[in-house]
Amino acid sequence: MRYIDIPGTDLNVSALCLGTVDFGTRLVGDDADRLVTAFLDAGGNFLDTAHCYAFWMENGLGASERGLGACLTRLGVWDRVVVGTKGGHPEVPPDYPRPDFFLAPDVLEADINESLDRLGVGYVPLYYLHRDDGRVPVSEIIDALNVAVADGRIGYLGASNWTVARIAEANEYAASKGLRGFAISQSQWSLAVPDWPMGEDPCMRYVTDEDAAEYARLGIPVAAYTSTAAGYFAANLRTAGVSAARPTVRVTIASASLPRGSTARRCRSYWRGSCIRRRSRSRSSHHESRSPARCDGRHRRRADRGAGALAA
Repeated sequence: MRYIDIPGTDLNVSALCLGTVDFGTRLVGDDADRLVTAFLDAGGNFLDTAHCYAFWMENGLGASERGLGACLTRLGVWDRVVVGTKGGHPEVPPDYPRPDFFLAPDVLEADINESLDRLGVGYVPLYYLHRDDGRVPVSEIIDALNVAVADGRIGYLGASNWTVARIAEANEYAASKGLRGFAISQSQWSLAVPDWPMGEDPCMRYVTDEDAAEYARLGIPVAAYTSTAAGYFAANLRTAGVSAARPTVRVTIASASLPRGSTARRCRSYWRGSCIRRRSRSRSSHHESRSPARCDGRHRRRADRGAGALAA
């Protein structure tokens, strides 16, 4: 397993992050314990959950945090893992009622405390904001989060589904006040390019080529979710949970296109070939830093519901 130091922090995390959205619902008890044990045995130490997981399932709201916390406590491995959770998500009626200003300081305070209570701990090393809300100034958001940093409830900050520009703005403010800014971004990123346009915040976001270049310039790592494109490359579409009648992504790598159902070997071959062609044209460190590990054999079976990749 490769490990990455998140710049500006003391966090050293595995390049693969285990998503735990199904904990407490589809994965409970011994099944959850076996999965986490296997991940740890493989060298993983980075786990991800969220305040809103998994409100769309019966009795699912808060289940992921509760299930993950209980699992780590049963295994006695809290000292071996880096857990990141997320708060500050907008309303999704009827199952996830939220205040209109979901990034207001009092809402963030409540989200943080509720997440810690569900996890059964008093501190998490990494706390992301799940969405952005341009109505709230970055100064107000950074100030509110740093209250929780100062009193020891959260360690470092991350932004999920934020534009690079808003992250940069927030970090500039944080630096000017001697506060902690966002050390990491979490966004959708894979070999596949989504075919849906990104709208106004709050929304889900994916990393464009321009974003990737800006992240590299700023030195901000990206924890990529949907890193296997929801099983787009899986030969068995039914197993992958992808509807061939409703394609959600297109795939382009250099001048080549990968069809739905491409094997892992073909995917790697295209990716490596693309990197070689790019390096022959430019010795850009941005291209050289990309890894074929972002699309490997793990994508075959519902991999995207519980996996992420870290790009630094």
